[in-house]
Amino acid sequence: MSWIQIESAGFWCVAVAAFLSIGVWETLRANSDLCVPAERRWGNHGVAFVIGTLISFGVWRTSPVILATIVAGSRWGLLNKLWLPFAVRCILAVLLLDFVKYAVHRAFHSIPLLWRVHQVHHSDPDFDVSTGLRVHPIELLATQGVYLAAVAVLAPPLSAVVVAELVAGFQSFFQHANARLPAWLEKPVSRVLVTPDIHRIHHSEEAGEQMKNLGEIFPWWDRMLGTYVSTPSAGQDRMIVGLKGFQDAGSLSLGFMLKQPFMRERGNASLGATDPAREGSLTEP
Repeated sequence: MSWIQIESAGFWCVAVAAFLSIGVWETLRANSDLCVPAERRWGNHGVAFVIGTLISFGVWRTSPVILATIVAGSRWGLLNKLWLPFAVRCILAVLLLDFVKYAVHRAFHSIPLLWRVHQVHHSDPDFDVSTGLRVHPIELLATQGVYLAAVAVLAPPLSAVVVAELVAGFQSFFQHANARLPAWLEKPVSRVLVTPDIHRIHHSEEAGEQMKNLGEIFPWWDRMLGTYVSTPSAGQDRMIVGLKGFQDAGSLSLGFMLKQPFMRERGNASLGATDPAREGSLTEP
């Protein structure tokens, strides 16, 4: 079986297994009650993700693993140098690819035009495993484009790209879980992986906290670059998630998610912590 087949089969197996197992975890040990039944959330968020995935693949016509195969022999690749030990190349590849996602995520919070698109993810009035699927097609397209460019420049080992894809697929659901690790387990795990408690802070309605905890797999970039916070100002039990002005069932409709970036600002499309005074909502043109 080729690496491409392994990645394709493995990604969907990991994604489905992670989604369902975390869904069960949420059901048994929910961190908070949802304002809308999970089945409606899962359906709308799933459709939005499928639309974005189809558009992204239709435009780029490739996957990170396929591209890694193509550029494996590139003379310009940074990580295909044979003098570098294979294990070192793999570790560097996983770390650098995750850093690229951190940088892209930070850009979506820092650049006004990109924030208009990314706010679709943050306007979820709740926080659960399906929030990981709530991404606007434009964001998926842009993120995948940058990620593919990074693979082309790095020319990383195929196995490292597969590992990065599988772990990122798991993390997308795990970090959005409406559940909480036991206190004795949270501390050691959060030193290595972004946990639900850490990422939930990023979904706080407080603009300043939306600029924190931007990592996808590892929390180290946040710690190194000053965007890490361990507890929300209001406390985990009192923190409110979402965007002010959008914390209602209407924000869960598929139509709203697709058109939100194009709605005229009325106030609350606050750009992270750069302009906290702008609070309100959006209206259609």
